Amino acid sequence: MAIDMNFSHDIDDEYVKLIRRMNPTRVVIDNEACKDATVIRVDSANKHGILLEVVQVLTDLNLIVTKAYISCDGCWFMDVFNVTDQDGNKVTDEGVLDYIKRSLESDSCFASSMRSVGVKPSVDYTAIELIGNDRQGLLSELSAVLTHLKCNVVHAEVWTHNTRAAAVMHVTDDETGSAITDLERLSRIKGLLCNVLRGSNNRTNGAKTVVSQGITHIDRRLHQMMFADRDYELLGEDLMDEKQRPNVKVVNWCDIDYSVITIRSKDRPKLLFDTICTLTDMQYVVFHANVVAEGTEAYQEYYIRHIDGSPVKSDAEKQRVIQCLEAAIRRRVSEGLKLELCTTDRVGLLSDVTRIFRENSLTVTRAEVSTKGGKAINTFYVRDASGYPVDSKTIDSIRDLIGQTILKVKGSPKEQKQGSSQDSPTRFLFGGLFRSRSFVNFGLIRS
Repeated sequence: MAIDMNFSHDIDDEYVKLIRRMNPTRVVIDNEACKDATVIRVDSANKHGILLEVVQVLTDLNLIVTKAYISCDGCWFMDVFNVTDQDGNKVTDEGVLDYIKRSLESDSCFASSMRSVGVKPSVDYTAIELIGNDRQGLLSELSAVLTHLKCNVVHAEVWTHNTRAAAVMHVTDDETGSAITDLERLSRIKGLLCNVLRGSNNRTNGAKTVVSQGITHIDRRLHQMMFADRDYELLGEDLMDEKQRPNVKVVNWCDIDYSVITIRSKDRPKLLFDTICTLTDMQYVVFHANVVAEGTEAYQEYYIRHIDGSPVKSDAEKQRVIQCLEAAIRRRVSEGLKLELCTTDRVGLLSDVTRIFRENSLTVTRAEVSTKGGKAINTFYVRDASGYPVDSKTIDSIRDLIGQTILKVKGSPKEQKQGSSQDSPTRFLFGGLFRSRSFVNFGLIRS
């Protein structure tokens, strides 16, 4: 039986390769079609997960998707994205444009399975995945243990949501500057980090530590970790301010056997990636979609079915979809004061900086740690542990300790007042799609 299944899988892979050779991916980049954005059109043979792979390439370049029109019904996939750089300008860098075209048209972009998007075995670093209960000083304690074990953190992403914290860290050996391969040492690192996650009460509380020599796409992996941890389950009515909660609705459109998801929320970078990533991990297929970002608001509309071809079947499943999408949007919300640190990298730097935060009663809600050319470039979002706004005197004191030119404040958090959402009859922006045969009919691209 196992031999037959492997043979069948090989046949399927060869069939997919044949289809791709007969219908190679075509990418058209147009800086004339739209007045204020670069238009990228992707045509390809369709397969599950291809939408996420395309969006991931654009997201990794820190491009802002202002509009997206997606259609992948049947055997063909055609998407149109309007993108800008982070300053809101068209993308004109020939190196970036060439990279987009080469990445999306190469077979390697679509070769891996969706469970291993971006997996790259590495001898340069060891990857550590951590998840457990969030608390003040957790990042400080974890980084202190790594420093004690002579590990240097060269890259890390830390998210917190719904009282849980997840992190993916890339560490190297202090002496060799490369990945740690000694199994006994790796086991000790894993054990001590797990002890920190359990806390002083030594309860497991879902604490998990995984050490490997390879890692998936970090943002993708963090979503998978927190989804598996069920962080989307609400703990109480007051957990999320209703004004800050994304407006997510799921309606079954029986005439065409789709479930239609509409999402209204504040716009932010990587919002589209976070949504598509979650739908893919939940085994839903996006057949058509419309995404529009205007000002500070974003509107997303998806026509989906489960991978087995069925729409959302029950109220319980509908509620789970809503909760999971809300969680996906909230995980990356940058709550708190943004601090940026740039200095020469050294072992123990992250431990020292986060210890100073902890000693001044600041808790880290999100962190991005990276090194480039011997320089540490770190971004922290911090809040006062008591729940009050961060005191400017506290920040001044911390900057005096670390260095005024090393640690900079990037703006104080301001609560945005959002108008209360009003229920209105369901309006499907893609209603005409099923009567049209081309995106040219929408005036989105030139014939």
